[in-house]
Amino acid sequence: MKRNWLIIMLLFIAVAGNAQENKYSTFYYQRATLFEKLPVNSKDIIFLGNSITNGAEWAELFQNKHVKNRGISGDICMGVYDRLDVILKGKPAKIFLLIGINDVSRGTHTDTIVHRIGMIADKIKTDSPKTKLYLQSLLPVTDYYGKFSNHTAHWKDIEKINKGLMQIAEDKNLTYIDLYSHFVDTQTGKMKREYTNDGLHLLGKGYMKWVEIVKPFVEEK
Repeated sequence: MKRNWLIIMLLFIAVAGNAQENKYSTFYYQRATLFEKLPVNSKDIIFLGNSITNGAEWAELFQNKHVKNRGISGDICMGVYDRLDVILKGKPAKIFLLIGINDVSRGTHTDTIVHRIGMIADKIKTDSPKTKLYLQSLLPVTDYYGKFSNHTAHWKDIEKINKGLMQIAEDKNLTYIDLYSHFVDTQTGKMKREYTNDGLHLLGKGYMKWVEIVKPFVEEK
């Protein structure tokens, strides 16, 4: 009987360990383990987020080798939180954070999303106090193309989250960057179609607009 109990316990531990190992997507671990091999130093400017960040060539866009891409497609708030140590041990000069839309697609409550972004901000401040954190607003989405319905169906949540991010920035003395108002069609409350061809991700024109908005913050001393 004891032997059977021991076997059951070992199986439970193995299953639990495997579940923990596969907490995120295979692509997440492909990118995260790559980032573990790529050094970060105190001159670096990190763009941190999900596929929207992942999709840009930041160093080329800013003509600056110290601007580094740490985006992972499909990432969520806790995915970012769980990979912060690799970034923060290098004490980067700046971090530009854009995260949360995939949490929205999973039905996570807006208050929970804001709280988790606050956790990310707190960890950065604690582990790398000289790093300047910029909280970028979530971008609008549009259902015009009939894609990413789990994201676009919750488009009204985005403004609620952005209000929460503004409050975090005020409470924690951080810089909030309003991307949202530059990309939204004020008549519909959804993303302008000129910036996207799937309702969620950006076309080249969208990335150029993003660069235009954040360039003063990237270049400031």
